[in-house]
Amino acid sequence: MKLEPLAIPDVLLIIPHRFGDNRGFFAETYNGRTYRDVGIECEFVQDNHSLSDKVGTVRGLHFQKPPAAQAKLVRCGRGAIFDVAVDIRVGSPTYGKWVGYELSADNGLQLFIPAGFAHGFMTLKPGSEIVYKCSDYYAPETEGSVRWDDPDLGIEWPDVDNPVLSEKDAEAPSLSQINSPFRWENSQ
Repeated sequence: MKLEPLAIPDVLLIIPHRFGDNRGFFAETYNGRTYRDVGIECEFVQDNHSLSDKVGTVRGLHFQKPPAAQAKLVRCGRGAIFDVAVDIRVGSPTYGKWVGYELSADNGLQLFIPAGFAHGFMTLKPGSEIVYKCSDYYAPETEGSVRWDDPDLGIEWPDVDNPVLSEKDAEAPSLSQINSPFRWENSQ
């Protein structure tokens, strides 16, 4: 496994080793000991699997507030997505900044997103499946969201004519309209 640094150092792009032959490939997508060795110290307690049929489906930007804040380890099992993390930790030098990366079944890449970030993705291929681990259980009473196309964030989403959104995501507030419950641990 290799790690690639991103513009926001706390978000990690993970490149698992793939072993291929004429049958296909094998990859270890998670090993607690290996992840701890590279500094990912969270315990994952829940796995989620999402299918989006249409290209341009947007899910997010979502987060859970403490005490049920979630770190996520995201990968794409089929198809392709543009995966995004937005820093919503008040006092962070990267507050309101985002990183995005294409995750696909073909490239096998993963994104580790710590608690304190809003997360979302847009599908790039029909029938895309997203599989992700969470460090806390789903707790609907702690859900929060930020508008996916908030102009202050300036996320450079793939160009899609008619994004497919849930009503909840279409009505999400901008970052400036939420009172983020997250504080950067190094802030004074």
